[in-house]
Amino acid sequence: MSKYFGTDGFRAHAGKGLTSVHAFKIGRFLGWYLSKNGNKARIVIGKDTRRSSYMLEYAISAGIATSGASAYMLHVTTTPCVSYVTSTDPFDMGIMISASHNPYYDNGIKILNSRGEKIDDEIIEKIEAYLDKDYEKAGTRGEIPMATNNEIGEIIDYTEGRNRYIGYLISTSRRSFKGLKIALDTSNGGGWMIARSVFSSLGAKVISINSCPDGTNINKECGSTCPQSLIKCVLENECDMGFAYDGDADRCIAVDHTGKIVNGDYLIYILANELKTQGELLKDTVVTTVMSNLGLYKALDEIGVGYEKTKVGDRYVYESMQKNGFSLGGEQSGHIILSKYATTGDGILTSIKITEAVIESKSTLYELSKAVNMMPQVLKSIPVKSKWQIINSRALNEKISAIENELGKNGRVLVRASGTEELIRIMIEAENEGLCEKIADEVAEIVRNEDLKGE
Repeated sequence: MSKYFGTDGFRAHAGKGLTSVHAFKIGRFLGWYLSKNGNKARIVIGKDTRRSSYMLEYAISAGIATSGASAYMLHVTTTPCVSYVTSTDPFDMGIMISASHNPYYDNGIKILNSRGEKIDDEIIEKIEAYLDKDYEKAGTRGEIPMATNNEIGEIIDYTEGRNRYIGYLISTSRRSFKGLKIALDTSNGGGWMIARSVFSSLGAKVISINSCPDGTNINKECGSTCPQSLIKCVLENECDMGFAYDGDADRCIAVDHTGKIVNGDYLIYILANELKTQGELLKDTVVTTVMSNLGLYKALDEIGVGYEKTKVGDRYVYESMQKNGFSLGGEQSGHIILSKYATTGDGILTSIKITEAVIESKSTLYELSKAVNMMPQVLKSIPVKSKWQIINSRALNEKISAIENELGKNGRVLVRASGTEELIRIMIEAENEGLCEKIADEVAEIVRNEDLKGE
């Protein structure tokens, strides 16, 4: 595991674990690294609505310009937008400033290559070496010199890129959404303007909630990790369905007209079934992570769709899709990748395609999802001080082995360290929810005890 970068970029408490100095130095390194061959690098930057996003945006842009490269500003937008613009316009790299579903006081820096994909570990290692002044490993042979005179890079407004992305999303739909009433919870995040524009343009009557960002309310009791306000909105307004996004809109969770949550596993099934019907599900296989519910796999078996399992993290899903030539992959959390349209998870695109599937079936989201019978599952996230020490502890691993022997084929246990936060995540599947809760509580107690030992 890298020192600064996790599975989804450099993410930490803004101003503490991730400072403007970090952002400035990352900008300096990337501007220099991408311009080494004499070409003036072009780097496009987007941000979400956190108060600290502006601070980090200005710092990273300044760093890029002082290295002689040019920064193009998309301003408030989504991670999929940055990915799209980076891959379709002549940019050398894309940067998204966001901590995704985390609270407002956290922030992050996600870096994408010229194809709109997450950058290779080799570049991450060089960036981290430069941050730690290990100039030999970074390949800089010392501090990167400041550009002067006409060698100083430009900082350019590029909102046209965001507007083109909106047009692209609209173009992906083969159907008009006229006659549908759809609720959108944009989590007071980067997609607050984009999602409403897209669905309104497609003809839907849109009811938008949590779309008044103030810099500190992003993900606050709303969005894909807290869909209760969306459920209330859908029921009170008699909507056909609703969609909730996270802070950078790369994930999506749906709610059907009855108020039932339709998570990423259901969405994967619905999209797999639709794509298979259309002959567009390459190799009749989807990619999931180890977090997906056993109920999803049983439902996929019923319709003749195979599946691959990866580690948790959308980058691993995408890597498997690329390596094996698959067209659909995703996570239970709502990161869904449709390779025909995008190189990253895109919550708004996912919701467009789910709405299409509902229209094509002449049915409802409720009917499409009820083919999946989810096994009872309990998820817990335990804050800790040293996640890697705990995950490797003897007591925890002995407990996991004992649970696996007890459950056999009638359930699962998965305990892992979060790739983005100091958390231990626990997932239990069993024949009933009571048993799930009992086992999860037992594991959580061991995690807390092991955390106390490390103090």
